[in-house]
Amino acid sequence: MVPTLRDGDVVLAFPGAAVRPGEVALVRWPARPDQLSVKRAALAADDGWFAVGDAPTASTDSRTLGPAEALGPVRWRLWPHPGRLHAR
Repeated sequence: MVPTLRDGDVVLAFPGAAVRPGEVALVRWPARPDQLSVKRAALAADDGWFAVGDAPTASTDSRTLGPAEALGPVRWRLWPHPGRLHAR
């Protein structure tokens, strides 16, 4: 998710809250049910969200894994640079 987020950033997610297109979201892929990821929810589909990383050449996302289940939006980075995350 560079440049929006970096490894080690601590974020606040809102599980169960509605995700809007362009927001950063906590997601899970059916192919990797035990792994949670933070990606940008690009496009809603009948079978989930097309979720992508902000650095397309360095991201494993819906282009490889297919639609994701969006668990909730990630709206705040708490550490190391606290602030609100904005939709694109």
